[in-house]
Amino acid sequence: MDDSAPRYSRQILFSGIGQEGQTRIGASTVGLVGLGALGSSLAEMMVRSGVGRLIAVDRDVVEISNLHRQGLYTDADAQERLPKAVAAGRRLAAMNPEVQVDAQVKDLDAGCAEEIFGDCDLILDGTDGFETRYLINDLAIRLGIPWIYGACVAATGMTATVIPGTLPCLACLFPDPPPPGTGASCDSVGIIPPAAALVAAIQASEALKILAGHADLVRPSLLSIEMWPWRTVEIGGKNPRPRPGCTACDQKLGTFLGGTARGRAESLCGRDAVQVRPRASLGCTLAELALRLESHGPVRVTEHLLSCRLDGYEVTVFADGRALVKGTDEAAVARSLYSRYIGA
Repeated sequence: MDDSAPRYSRQILFSGIGQEGQTRIGASTVGLVGLGALGSSLAEMMVRSGVGRLIAVDRDVVEISNLHRQGLYTDADAQERLPKAVAAGRRLAAMNPEVQVDAQVKDLDAGCAEEIFGDCDLILDGTDGFETRYLINDLAIRLGIPWIYGACVAATGMTATVIPGTLPCLACLFPDPPPPGTGASCDSVGIIPPAAALVAAIQASEALKILAGHADLVRPSLLSIEMWPWRTVEIGGKNPRPRPGCTACDQKLGTFLGGTARGRAESLCGRDAVQVRPRASLGCTLAELALRLESHGPVRVTEHLLSCRLDGYEVTVFADGRALVKGTDEAAVARSLYSRYIGA
């Protein structure tokens, strides 16, 4: 028995995993998109379970309103406005030094997705937007690897395991993304911590089945859960199959992998904020940008980001040039502000 056996001894004792399954888990690379309510729980469970490598990406910073349901973060993280990937990376590395943790401050898009997750055995969905989920779906189909969809809001949750060629993909289940602004969000209807914890636990258990070599035991259908009052619905029957003619897994059009997100501005659902992605990286350091902006008011700069108020809006600029403009949901306003104070 190897030196790591004591750490995973209770997991190895479970007949569904055993020593062989644990060895498989330890040799795996898992991708994770998002380190919020679902993602922070998923990251912790994957690291404590002993995956070989965890590659996680998140574009956001820790806020006070995150803390009641996102267990990797502290009040100090929120006060410092640490990027979630930075705070999570520190905690996860301390949690289990046997796991290689690669937590990146990034906004996943078609231009970087395959480079980041190309070596993964499985991808977990901890994001909060359907466009990114369709991108993950296209990427998993191209790579021929499983991914596990998860979503939660209020007291409800939904999850599905996608195995390309075997089980329906996201586009089989939902042929088109919902129109922006039509769905509920945590910021519009709230969320209770158990909803996120339950969905993440189901996602993690499905992931461990696959990683341990038991993909045949995953739940094949889309599962919808209502916790208040309790109700569950399985959608798709006992033996669902990929949908003939599906543009993603049958025709393999790769629609969401075909573009680039550079030069766009997008409203963040329910956040009263817009993310601006410039066409090119910053042409200066954050410290140099801070000097330029000081005449407009107090500027706070760290190694990870710069934050200030411009024209009444709260602006956070990351080292890659990406910015979050809080206080508006209008992309045009955010783009104009970015162009005027930061650059084209």
